[in-house]
Amino acid sequence: ENIGGLEEVKNVLQQCITYPLKYPHLYSEGIAAEAVKGVLLFGPPGTGKTMLAKAVATEGGATFISIDASSIENKWLGESEKNAKAMFTLARRLAPCVIYIDEVDSMCGSRESGENDASRRIKTEFLVQMQGVGSNNDGILVLGATNTPWDLDAAIRRRFERRIYIPLPEAAARQRLFEIHIGDTPNDLTKNDFRELGDKAEGYSGADVSILVREALFEPVRKC
Repeated sequence: ENIGGLEEVKNVLQQCITYPLKYPHLYSEGIAAEAVKGVLLFGPPGTGKTMLAKAVATEGGATFISIDASSIENKWLGESEKNAKAMFTLARRLAPCVIYIDEVDSMCGSRESGENDASRRIKTEFLVQMQGVGSNNDGILVLGATNTPWDLDAAIRRRFERRIYIPLPEAAARQRLFEIHIGDTPNDLTKNDFRELGDKAEGYSGADVSILVREALFEPVRKC
């Protein structure tokens, strides 16, 4: 409810992430046991991919583990793969758990002929670990986010069974974002003012709206 707009996206995320985490007994037999275990969020920067990931984990009552390339990669031989394996081991202990990989393309980009051996090994470890996600109804879901899905390795991309595009917010969503970010701050804005702000902010992402509101809130302070 604290995320403005993206109603269709939120419904899809609830169906393929929140419900399996919240009601695992409904996904324990037959084809239902093969619930989605990998979801890729992609779209322009600042559209709320990380916020959505945290929201679905919270609503599903799951532990949220956020990682990026710097928390996995290590200069010592074999340590990167060990870190990747340890992350999945920890997630199984904390299940139900959502592993969120921000900028997943930075770790799992396309494999090329000139690629170094360490980079290939970490991708192989991710493939092995993600292949095991979902076995025995382990309560783990891998959620990746990227601005450039075409840069992902094809095998890694296939592990993300659901790929959800997170677009820039429409006018109504931008209006709601202004209302959320201004919140309880004293103001004399009317509903029509918020609607006008939403219309004028065409092309703005959720992050852009947040920055704009923050700058406006500091304007009275600067005048003092």
